[in-house]
Amino acid sequence: MDPLELIIAGGVLAAGTFAFRFAGPVLKARFTVSPKAEKLMARSAVVLLAALVAVAALTEGHEFAGYARPAGVLVGGVLAWRKAPFALVVVAAAATAALLRLAGVP
Repeated sequence: MDPLELIIAGGVLAAGTFAFRFAGPVLKARFTVSPKAEKLMARSAVVLLAALVAVAALTEGHEFAGYARPAGVLVGGVLAWRKAPFALVVVAAAATAALLRLAGVP
């Protein structure tokens, strides 16, 4: 790829990102959203994040990732839900997946 094309693409992406971030506060003052719609948008963000976690935890490419990775994510999720320190959540999730793979679980 030509360096000039890369710079132009980066500039376009930066301008688009700025426009989206700038539009939020500007448009919020002009439009009113009902409390029900705000609640729905907040829930949809949680659902989207959960779907992203599920896809990342369960698949590798186009195939099932095995049982060790979802088990690690589950352990990390439970610890995060119980408000454990972030470092403990990450280490426990990684250790769970690593130990299961060491034991021969795919």
